[in-house]
Amino acid sequence: MEQVTLPDVLTLEEASEYLRLPVEALLRQVSQGNIPGRKIENDWRFLKVAIDDWLRQESSRSMLLQEAGALADDDSLAQLRATIYHARGRSEVDENCHT
Repeated sequence: MEQVTLPDVLTLEEASEYLRLPVEALLRQVSQGNIPGRKIENDWRFLKVAIDDWLRQESSRSMLLQEAGALADDDSLAQLRATIYHARGRSEVDENCHT
């Protein structure tokens, strides 16, 4: 079986094939800014390396949740938080907020 080498800059159809997505789904995602691409006049172009980077990256929300989870078992976190609030001269609980 012959292996096809993709160029560095992909057309809409090539990017669709590369991502194994229908063209319509790719257009919707790139139009919403979810997938990196550029519209040049009436044509879309995609950097293969940008798509690869996008596929590898995790959302900032999931990264933040993972980092927060890593701190969940840290026994010194409560003391650190209390020290920070004390240094700021503030209470951890907003006394003006009534829930």
